Amino acid sequence: MSLALEIGFTLNGVQRRATVDPGMSTLALLRDVVGLTGTKYGCGEGECGACTILVDGKSVAACLMFALDCDGRAITTIEGVAGDRRGDALRDAFVRRGAVQCGFCTPGMMMQSLELLGENPRPDAAAAQRAIEGNLCRCTGYQKIVEAIVEAGERLASEDAR
Repeated sequence: MSLALEIGFTLNGVQRRATVDPGMSTLALLRDVVGLTGTKYGCGEGECGACTILVDGKSVAACLMFALDCDGRAITTIEGVAGDRRGDALRDAFVRRGAVQCGFCTPGMMMQSLELLGENPRPDAAAAQRAIEGNLCRCTGYQKIVEAIVEAGERLASEDAR
């Protein structure tokens, strides 16, 4: 017999309730219960960054976080950044710089970059590189991703200066 518990949380700005098993991961909650598949399952061990989400504005590996720990928290997934000015700047820069190929790592890279831009609105290449250290990409190479993060910061700073 499974002990299911109800939790309440904010997901991409919308109040949600869900019934979860105590051992369920946040990744399973997002993908299997809620149906948001932008957050990817990569390694299941918190080593690849494919499942990166923001929890109360901080990046977290969703595969390592219990769904129960979402109770009362604000969760942001890649689906929740559409229309966000930082998310839009990152998306556009990733496309312009060719920082996307297969796209599997992109949601995690974007979420990690969003946290960086929230803390450091105009990161240099070294800061961008440090920010994505825990995210693996097998296609594009990291230089284009770093360039995209820096470009997004420059765009946002330029918009703020107007």
